[in-house]
This record gives sequence, structure tokens and C-alpha cells, in this order.
Amino acid sequence: MAADRSSPIGVLEFGRAILHDEARALDALADQLGSPFEKAVELICGCRGKLIVSGLGKSGHVARKIAATFASTGTTAVFLHLAEAIHGDLGMAAEGDIAILISQSGETAELEPVIDHFQHAHIPIIAITGHAGTMLDHAGTASLVLPHWPEVGPESVAPTTSSTMALALGDALAMTVMRQKGVTRTDFGRLHPGGSLGARLKPVRRLMHGGKSIPLTRADSSMHDTVVEMTAKRLGVIGVTDELGYLVGVITDGDLRRNIERGLEHSAGEFMTRDPKTVGPDDLIDDALVLFDEYKITSLFVVKEDGRGKKPVGVLHIHDCPAAR
Repeated sequence: MAADRSSPIGVLEFGRAILHDEARALDALADQLGSPFEKAVELICGCRGKLIVSGLGKSGHVARKIAATFASTGTTAVFLHLAEAIHGDLGMAAEGDIAILISQSGETAELEPVIDHFQHAHIPIIAITGHAGTMLDHAGTASLVLPHWPEVGPESVAPTTSSTMALALGDALAMTVMRQKGVTRTDFGRLHPGGSLGARLKPVRRLMHGGKSIPLTRADSSMHDTVVEMTAKRLGVIGVTDELGYLVGVITDGDLRRNIERGLEHSAGEFMTRDPKTVGPDDLIDDALVLFDEYKITSLFVVKEDGRGKKPVGVLHIHDCPAAR
């Protein structure tokens, strides 16, 4: 239902009604997906050039977001403003590209010359429109027609439900293509290096302390020497290794405080916690954060495994990744 301003319900109830109505529209969209969606995914996955996403007005805003989502998930994509396209920007389109054209009416005046150009350049068109039988629907190599659903809100005039469905359909396309291409979190991290999300998707080796900064001691070393080394490295933890240099345990500041009454005459091997949690240098910071949170720890040794054990190559402290927390 399209809620109107004469409704006696309060602000919260009205807002919830809007969201529930749009959610029902998305359910209807999901239920009607069929072979045109599969064809669109096939076209994008097989694209030899770039993906061009274009629209006008609210459809233009949706197109810009869809292009950005594709670009950040492994598909080369650009936004083309439909009005600018017919004033020279069509020059960015070339054979080998794929186009997504978005228009609720499917009959926007600017569409005709753009469609003509794409067809002349052998650029397949994925149409997203609210009306079957329109110019855009007929032009689509794959045509995705949105369900008929009234725009929510007073008077049902502002593009709301239609733009929400188009945006969600773009997300569905982008995420399905991402899955079909086998794009991983690591791949995504390379394309999104900024912000807290980018920090979480960096490999551990980028932020770990390595080389001479790694606090290490032998299992047979005295606790006096172990404390000296731990204090010098200032990470609140020290790795304990066997005679071959494999990690066999860790000692933290907390371990020292809990066991200080035992004295420093004992060996590191007697104080250590065995089988510590570790990560690999190519694991993601996001993986390390899961371990920090799950086991309530603040440090992880970074190791390389060779079949005989784990060789420490670094140590990661939770304070090394503040942007990711």
C-alpha cells in the first residue's frame, strides 16, 4: 500500500509502513527473477571491455552506485550520465563493452540515440525498466522488468520503490558476478585499500612486527633473560621456541603477573602457554581480529608452517590495527 499524508498513524508507524512496503516490493522482485537475470550475469562475466552503467535523474543516481559497486568487486565499470552521453560522452563506449541502461519509464527521450549508438557499436544492452514493451525493454539483450508496484509516500509521486528495486537489482547482479568470477576478500581488499574496511582486508604481513622486532626466547632460557627480552621489545608478549626455532608457546605480561610468586629461577618453558593462537603472514587483518575477539587476546604470532612446526616471522598486536577495530 502507498501510505498517504491523511493517514492517522504516527511518525514511527508511518516510517515502518514505508519500509515494510518497500520490503514487499523487493520480495516480489526476487520472486520474479528468471532467465533474463541469468543472461545479464553471463554477459557481464564474459565482458572483454568495461561495463557502462547509465541513467538519468534518480535512475542516474542508482546507476552511479551500481557502477561503483561493480568497480569495487572486480568488474571494470564506469558511470555514464545519460544526458552527457548524447553530448559527446558516448565516445567512451567501444566494442567489447557491455551497457546497463536504467529507466523506470523505458521511454526517456535521451535513450533513443544512446541505444542506437550502442547497437551500432555492437555493445549488448542490459535493460532495467519498470515497463515491458517499451523502447528500452525491446532494446535489451537481457531485459529486467521491475514488478509493478506503487511508489511509497504521500501522493506516490517521488521515485522511491522503483529506485530501491533498481538499486537492489544492481546489487544482486554485482554480487552474483562477483561470486561467478571467484573474487575473494583479498581481491576486494586490493581494490578497496582505504578506510576501516580496507584496513581489515590488508594482509597481516603489512602490519606485523618482523625481523629483530620479534620478541623471542628459547624454552630453556631463564625467566630473567626472558623478561629482559620481553621488556626490550615492548609488545607485552614473547614467543617461546624450541632448539630448532619453532614456536612452542608464548608468555604474556598477564602470565608474568599471575605467576610472579614462582620467581624468575624457572625456565621460559615452565611459564609459557602452550599451543598459542597464530596467523599466517598472508591471512587478513580481519581474520586476526576474529581471533583477538574470540579468545580475548591482544597479540598473535605470525608464523610460517613447514610440516615440522611453526616458524615465527612476526607478531601482530591489536594496537597495530586501530583503523580496523
